[in-house]
Amino acid sequence: MRIGLAVYGTVFSMGIHPASTRPPIRSRQLMDRALVAGLEGVELPASLLQGEDIEDVAQYARNHGLFITLASGGYTPDKLMKDIELGARLGVGTVRTAVGGAKIGGDRRPLAGRWQSFLQEVLDGLREATTVAEHAGVNLAVENHQDLASEELLWLCESIGSPRFGVTLDTGNPLATAEEPLDFARRVAPYIKNVHLKDYWIYLSEEGYRLVRCPLGQGVINFRALFDILQEDCPDVTMSLELGALEARHIRVLADDYWPEYPPRTAAQLARVWRFVQANARTAGGDWRTPFEREEPEELIIAYEEQQLAASLAYLGYIQALT
Repeated sequence: MRIGLAVYGTVFSMGIHPASTRPPIRSRQLMDRALVAGLEGVELPASLLQGEDIEDVAQYARNHGLFITLASGGYTPDKLMKDIELGARLGVGTVRTAVGGAKIGGDRRPLAGRWQSFLQEVLDGLREATTVAEHAGVNLAVENHQDLASEELLWLCESIGSPRFGVTLDTGNPLATAEEPLDFARRVAPYIKNVHLKDYWIYLSEEGYRLVRCPLGQGVINFRALFDILQEDCPDVTMSLELGALEARHIRVLADDYWPEYPPRTAAQLARVWRFVQANARTAGGDWRTPFEREEPEELIIAYEEQQLAASLAYLGYIQALT
């Protein structure tokens, strides 16, 4: 297992947030940051590679022993095929994508009555793109991006049935589809190609709970147990440190109309995730908002991002996850 650095947990610091005044980070700069941090790779958004010399980027990674994961998006075959071909030129192991559909926070209500037809469109698009991934020798891995539940990821993997198609596991996002994180990881483990390392604090609300970003090891995810699962089922997986978004995610599992488009869940499953939430929820009171949500100055948001990144790296070193 190798750990790299993604850009999405430090969007102000790396200049990719629309409100950041910093120039967008370039691929070589991201690789240099990963090297300084003692990491072994990077996850590069395809959009950051516009205007770059792709062969030069690939050579720089090879020269420094870094893996590259390419971050794409959507399920449209034409777009994914272009990014898979780009990934092959970069020498990536995996192209990650996220299909959307649900609103952030696992909210499927905007697609009420249309979720199953949406899933069929997703399957058709990903299946077609996977044929290109097979020829390119690249994995295509769909993320649980607070949209797809484990049941649906398994259905996609089993339906496509290709060793080149699988899952990008975001370690914090199972909570957005009302699933216990380690249970989720165990279910999809045979198909995991790539991992986003993310942790959350939980705050209870009248409609369910909020997920608020935090450094790795300070929230609810048991990373030691998670790494044991990964070591057993997918020991060669690539991972990237990707802290949560600057906006809290409100998971409204107690709302009456939250569930109709979800796969059937047993009482035992729901009890397990609710026990997990109750056991790990932080004490009520206090301000759970991030500096971004409090509309603090940019320099304070950047300092917040950098502090959480440094704390996460220190934690990974402490549990000996960094080689």
